Amino acid sequence: MDFNRIFSNSIYFGAMLTLGTFLIGRGLQKKWNFILFNPIIISITLIVLVLSIFDIDYDVYNYGGKYISYFVNLATISLAVLLYEQLEILKKNYMAILIGIFSGVITSAVLVLLLTVLFSLTHKDYVTLLPHSITTAMGLALSEEYQGYASVTVVFIAVTGIIGNVFAVPVCRVFRITDPVAKGIGIGTASHALGTSKALEIGEIEGAMSGLSIAVSGLMTVVVMAIFAGFI
Repeated sequence: MDFNRIFSNSIYFGAMLTLGTFLIGRGLQKKWNFILFNPIIISITLIVLVLSIFDIDYDVYNYGGKYISYFVNLATISLAVLLYEQLEILKKNYMAILIGIFSGVITSAVLVLLLTVLFSLTHKDYVTLLPHSITTAMGLALSEEYQGYASVTVVFIAVTGIIGNVFAVPVCRVFRITDPVAKGIGIGTASHALGTSKALEIGEIEGAMSGLSIAVSGLMTVVVMAIFAGFI
């Protein structure tokens, strides 16, 4: 049976497959509460399995699946409402917030630089990895601007977000990070929108600060990358 032909013009297949697999992941997470039973990881795994088993092209899936990204963008923008509600906290801690975000951006760049030197990576590899902690749109644009492997950058951005989503809570617990502002800034700066979805689960303040970090860290990364790109 040619599933590519059946689903080629369907705007529902990709979207329903994404939502369905994510709900399965949510159900497994609630039932067993195991760290690796993360809805995002399970959803990605199941989607890959379905596409592989039934020999369905990615473009056929993405014809409908791309609309999920549209709603994700709207959800990210709506974080401005949460940020407005936490405006007093932002005013009170603005200097610590800016320093925290900048520290995260610099730490990310320095680690990529060290790994590049350690593993003798090329300049093209280096600029591909530098924007791994910001949103896909900004990271893709920066990678292309500095002649990196844009498609590989997208993969590393996705992996970074998934890792942040999965390990944000355990890391905060291990290092005894209890302040909601610190949690939000750390999660958002390190793992962009996917990490922010976890921050929203933790609390409103964490979600608002994480949402702020997405935008600010992205702008800082543009400047930092312009400087660091010349080091290799």
